[in-house]
Amino acid sequence: MKAKTAVRAAKILVIDDEPEITEIIHAFLDNAGYTVRVENQPQNAIKLAQEFTPDLILLDIMMPGTDGYQICNQIKEDTKMADTPVIFLTGKDSKDDQGKSFQSGGDMFIKKPFSCERLLEIVNIVLLSVGKA
Repeated sequence: MKAKTAVRAAKILVIDDEPEITEIIHAFLDNAGYTVRVENQPQNAIKLAQEFTPDLILLDIMMPGTDGYQICNQIKEDTKMADTPVIFLTGKDSKDDQGKSFQSGGDMFIKKPFSCERLLEIVNIVLLSVGKA
């Protein structure tokens, strides 16, 4: 079954310190009709999120200097972004990591590697569930 493309140009922010990953995700989601911004420097993530006001954030857990849990906590503390869904993308797979991702405010947890088609399906589901697609 072919993945559904974006109903409207929802805004997605991808935060990952690996440019290869953000380039692939950006190209795939952009091609699906989403407006996508990427940030490879975790220290710039909150500022970009505040300026871009995304409808959804894709967030890596393991990054230099900080981690996705801390970034997610800061996002959820900001009243303008508190309801923004956060999907964690990670190479980690322990139950502790999954639990910690939800405790920090994450909405979903996707283990790397993943297929772009599966990611698009999940993005569509999450955006539909919050009325952003």
